[in-house]
Amino acid sequence: MRTSPKTMAIVYFAMGILFIFIAVRTTEDTVWNFSTIVLAVIATLDFGVAIRLMSVHYRLKNKNKKE
Repeated sequence: MRTSPKTMAIVYFAMGILFIFIAVRTTEDTVWNFSTIVLAVIATLDFGVAIRLMSVHYRLKNKNKKE
């Protein structure tokens, strides 16, 4: 059974939210900690993958409609 790009996009979006939440929780006096920046970068990559997967989903959906 295959997972759809939409389902994977939702999973990656949720992981991005989780990493942002963890990054906010690890801040102490300043946001410019190494761990905070790394977690924010990982969240950004997760959001990017989620957006790309949603675009794949819509392209496949439009392609199937035309056929």
